[in-house]
Amino acid sequence: MEKRINDLIAKALAGEREALEEILVEVKDFVFNISLRMLGTIPDAEDATQEVLIKIITNLASFKMNAKFETWVYRITTNYLIDYKKSMFAQYPLTFTYYGNDIKAQVNESVEDAFNQEERETLTNELKLSCTNVMLQCLTPLNRCVFILGTMFKINSQWASEILGLSPQNYRQRLSRSRKKMQAFLFEHCEYAGGTCRCNQRIEYAIKCERLKPKNLEYTNLVVLDKDILEVHKNIMEDVEDQVDVFNKLPLYHAKVDSKTFISQLLSTAEVEQLLNFSQEG
Repeated sequence: MEKRINDLIAKALAGEREALEEILVEVKDFVFNISLRMLGTIPDAEDATQEVLIKIITNLASFKMNAKFETWVYRITTNYLIDYKKSMFAQYPLTFTYYGNDIKAQVNESVEDAFNQEERETLTNELKLSCTNVMLQCLTPLNRCVFILGTMFKINSQWASEILGLSPQNYRQRLSRSRKKMQAFLFEHCEYAGGTCRCNQRIEYAIKCERLKPKNLEYTNLVVLDKDILEVHKNIMEDVEDQVDVFNKLPLYHAKVDSKTFISQLLSTAEVEQLLNFSQEG
């Protein structure tokens, strides 16, 4: 795996566009999924994905072949997302207290007359997936990143601390505190942990607030990387043994970009042209 990536990088730096395209295809889904968890909305994740991929391209010459490419990509991605200021939640920060009060203010109106059972189930699932990502925004950017790496991507403390520039002990402490905060919130508010919130009773409220748009179900319309992951996620949402496991098996998605068109446009940017021209001149 590492040899193949290193060969692709060497070819890309030598000016081969096809090799550069293959590298982008290799990493784009990972970048999109971590962007979605870090930023909380699909549009922000799409924008950040493109920007991170450009950073990967323009910094490719700095990659040391004796290093692990995956670690290098993680570091570029997480560092960029931790400091990302253009997302909705960066401009309007969310806290557990605020989100908890919002949940308590829900409008418990029946939607039986408006939607049939199948539609209700689809809307409920859409709300679950959206809510889970929004919940993450209650953590500070660094602690959110720690939580995502440790809980969703199952990265060990040694590797994660290397990615984030933390000591393993600091990383473990942050992960423990973040898990406890998330667990406390779930126990108080999430129906699957005995809390008061019921996703199917928030549908009308979410629609009124324009947080849920029945004619534009963003998560439902995403392509899931592995269908089995989605089924396991739903089972875990209903398992109260360890409520933080709600996040363990969230669906992983294909980046919501047309790969050929997007990568073709990306390879035509000034930054990439400069990289390829520099490589050819060298």
